[in-house]
Amino acid sequence: MTTLSKDGTTKEKYGVLKFIIPSLIGVLLFLVPIKVNGEFTIGIGVLASSLLNLFGEQIPLFILVMLGITMVITLATVTFKPSFILDKPFLKSVFLVGPFGIIMRIFGFAVGYLAYFEVGPEFISSRNTGGVVLYDLAPVLLTWFLFAGLLLPLLVEFGLMEFFGSLLQKVMRPLFTLPGRSSIDTLASWMGAGTVGVLVTMKQYDQGNYTKREAAVIATTFSIASIAFSLVIAQVVGIGHLFIPFYLTVTVASIIAAIIMPRIPPLSRKENTYYEPVGKQIDEEVPEGITLLQWGWTKAIEKANTSKRPMKLVTDGVQTVLDIWLGLIPLVMSLGAIALILAEFTPIFNIMSTPLVPLLEWMRIPEASDAAPTLLVGFADMFLPAVIGSGLESELTKFVVAAVSLTQLVYMSEIGILILRSNIPVSFLDLLIIFIQRTLITLPIIVLIAHFIVF
Repeated sequence: MTTLSKDGTTKEKYGVLKFIIPSLIGVLLFLVPIKVNGEFTIGIGVLASSLLNLFGEQIPLFILVMLGITMVITLATVTFKPSFILDKPFLKSVFLVGPFGIIMRIFGFAVGYLAYFEVGPEFISSRNTGGVVLYDLAPVLLTWFLFAGLLLPLLVEFGLMEFFGSLLQKVMRPLFTLPGRSSIDTLASWMGAGTVGVLVTMKQYDQGNYTKREAAVIATTFSIASIAFSLVIAQVVGIGHLFIPFYLTVTVASIIAAIIMPRIPPLSRKENTYYEPVGKQIDEEVPEGITLLQWGWTKAIEKANTSKRPMKLVTDGVQTVLDIWLGLIPLVMSLGAIALILAEFTPIFNIMSTPLVPLLEWMRIPEASDAAPTLLVGFADMFLPAVIGSGLESELTKFVVAAVSLTQLVYMSEIGILILRSNIPVSFLDLLIIFIQRTLITLPIIVLIAHFIVF
């Protein structure tokens, strides 16, 4: 009996350490802000930036080669169907794609090639279109997802989400109709990047911890821009001296949108069922007589004790990175370039934004006709409104343009593509509707606050 007791105590202590140590490292890497060279970031942001600085000049060429290899292997797989690829589920899922995937990979390589060698049609090879995705967007995604993909298990596999899920369910469920564990997704976005938050959501959905509706809501409502990126936007548009009230405004508008969005279509109509291949893998019911803290601790230790072996976690992490590199980057290159081409070389956003001009004038926003396109161009890329808005003269208008761009969240060059490529049941039309809804919800809130802050 004594031996069993000792074994039980030893196992419990091991479970506690297995929960605390990896989770603490995960918190330090993903959730704790660090000030480096005067700017706030997180641990994996430091790693990504260091890699980007070290190999910055070589990364675009590496991306181009990777795009070419992905295209060639994809075409060979679709044409010849080699058994050494089709017999391996991971390789099959990456390279055996449909007509849309094939076109995107061919066009993505073409965009990279033309932009790198600065040849071909200017609307593709321009530094403002193909050059942006090859030199600015893709390298950041490549480096961030390298470390996020490899280190994410520290955040989600050892009980941290179970612990916070229990503690915060009485806040997240009534306010946002979401489980408490979704707070980790929000923190990962807030401190690091919206893409990291989406990656966390994707993993949780694929593992049966979120329903279809919950995953759709979290990915499109809580993948908020980080503090660091928000500061960059404020500086680019020329309101850096107003950053604190500016970010508080963004936070208030985002919270109000997060309360409303899950309760209206299309998000409210998503099914409350789990990802079919795995089914429901989570139990949120707290037994009577047990506090939320006790239950969270118990569930966290259980999760830590049943976590995958280290080598399995490493293998899964490598596959996550390769899946994003080989599957997502070509989509970013192609769809990101298309979105930027439409914004830079066509009047489509100007035409579409015409009905917004009277609305902005009614809201007493100066330079309404110049500001209106910025409210729509963010659907292509979150950075575009700030670039366009920097040319405005009114500080009030700059404040509104920058704040709205950060609350819209759904931009196709990055977040949108990542969501569409995931198993989360959100369509392109859903993303477009959600983008418009978020704009209509947050715009009046931001304008109202801006009139009090900016005189």
